[in-house]
Amino acid sequence: TITSCLSDSKMSKSERKKHHFRKVLIFCFYFKKTAAEARRVLVGAYGESAPTDKSCREWFRRFKSDDFGVDDKPRPGQPKKFEDEKLQTLIDEDPCQSQHELAQLL
Repeated sequence: TITSCLSDSKMSKSERKKHHFRKVLIFCFYFKKTAAEARRVLVGAYGESAPTDKSCREWFRRFKSDDFGVDDKPRPGQPKKFEDEKLQTLIDEDPCQSQHELAQLL
């Protein structure tokens, strides 16, 4: 649920930010805004940290097909492997961390 996403302490800051943007997109979608209009709203409020136009269009496609989940879909391919045990542990704890967040923890 949306409430559980907001309270998930294991979710990284960047993942919470993505979820927030996606929820704003859902809000705009329900108010009959286009993806481009929703993007302008996000850029007006958040500047360059707002999702790209392409990303907004992709999310609107999902919403139009009744998919309102804000989580990323699993991606195909072999899982990444690391030789650095500390880095691997951090990634196992929270796979959604950005490189910057990981660098700060190392």
